[in-house]
Amino acid sequence: MALPLTLPVMPQLARPAKALPTGDKWTYEPKWDGFRCIAFVDGGRAELQSRNGKSLTRYFPELQFPPGRYVVDGEIVVFDDRGRQDFDALGQRVHPAASRIEMLAEKTPARYVAFDLLA
Repeated sequence: MALPLTLPVMPQLARPAKALPTGDKWTYEPKWDGFRCIAFVDGGRAELQSRNGKSLTRYFPELQFPPGRYVVDGEIVVFDDRGRQDFDALGQRVHPAASRIEMLAEKTPARYVAFDLLA
């Protein structure tokens, strides 16, 4: 992939604070209960990188991204049948057997929640 950013890219992570900043210039986003992931997209191909620089691509074959050449920071999540985040189901997705990965991709599909367009 010939992108402006190259693997690995470490994401900006939240850090604790004694109090939340206030004022009109601050906005907040929800805390997603998933795997932090930077997606490197080039045409129809995406390479998924964990917050620690490890590849997640093989574990989430169902994730698709709009065509183009870009790098986006986000979170991989799985929802249960009531629309709630299910971290346990997400954790089961990281498995060495390709047949199990394919079965779980169909049974408990992951979603990608984008935070920031990096490049």
